[in-house]
Amino acid sequence: MFYRRAGIRHTRYQDERQLFPLGFDRGLIIAVVLLLLAAPFLFDRLYVSGYLLPWLIWTSAALGLNLLMGWSGQIHLGYGAVMGIGAYGSVHLVRLGVPLEIAMIVGGLLSATIGTMFGGAALRMKGIYLAMATLAMQYVVDFVISHSSVISGGSLATLQVPPVRFLGIPLQGDLPTYYLAFGVCFMITLFMLNVRRTSFGRALAALREKDYAAQILGISTFRYKLLAFWVSSFIGGVVGSVLAVTYLRAISPDQFHIELSIQILAMIIVGGLGSVLGPFFGTALILFAPILLNNLLGFTAGTLGWSLPIDLRAHLPLMAYGALVIGFLLYEPLGLAKIYANFRNYLLVWPFRHAQR
Repeated sequence: MFYRRAGIRHTRYQDERQLFPLGFDRGLIIAVVLLLLAAPFLFDRLYVSGYLLPWLIWTSAALGLNLLMGWSGQIHLGYGAVMGIGAYGSVHLVRLGVPLEIAMIVGGLLSATIGTMFGGAALRMKGIYLAMATLAMQYVVDFVISHSSVISGGSLATLQVPPVRFLGIPLQGDLPTYYLAFGVCFMITLFMLNVRRTSFGRALAALREKDYAAQILGISTFRYKLLAFWVSSFIGGVVGSVLAVTYLRAISPDQFHIELSIQILAMIIVGGLGSVLGPFFGTALILFAPILLNNLLGFTAGTLGWSLPIDLRAHLPLMAYGALVIGFLLYEPLGLAKIYANFRNYLLVWPFRHAQR
């Protein structure tokens, strides 16, 4: 009953093109944003820094990858390397005395440049061949970072993040770091919500459906594929710098391996490709489901007196990723966002079963 369209009469094109034409949608979004803004004052420090902060950061990364895979239909298996380039680039700049806000932008540009170079070389490929090319990028960047003492100090070295300021505010404690991650996630979400209403977003949608049909319509497939790689890599670089500064505080080469790329890929598949809401749902499920499953198994084993091998409990997150991805690909390829959309569409016409079109 909250989703009724009764009484909504658009008299201007601007009203009809609103992101959220229903009042309940707008109210729900405002309530969620206010809740996230007040979260450091409402919840314990452990939940804010241990759950909400990584959720915001990984959601931002998933939104960037979703632009490339969900909007333009390209495959990328090296997004962890893109984030690593941005993280190392921004941390080195900060250590040299460059302000954080500039270092974040330069880290994003560095990731965009290298990501576009690999993307441009792989644009003649499609499907599994493009996936292998981006996977090669992941391993090449891993090797360069791990074996270059100038970048990382070695495969076992750790690069500490010095005390930094963002727009003059020192990022010390949980409150400033949380709000920085929230601000970056908010800006990326706004960009993703509006990009589909632009000519760039419509060109990406045409590429995703049929790239040769888009070329017949006059859309430069080479140009827009490169732009998709550039924008997605820029977002990944900025998020990598935010991850290093606000959450990790010290970076090492093993934090940006192929496991990170697979994790972000699972987030957008489970959440829903081509959806803005999907990465929020998918990130929450991928991050927290293994923790809940691990705790549930530990509680069950302790209650029933079972002895679970340590290796089994250590590999449960990877097993959960695989099971979730396979399950959603089989039963709901459009992810959790589609499940939410189905529930919302049901409320639109409740108590009727369907609406006439």
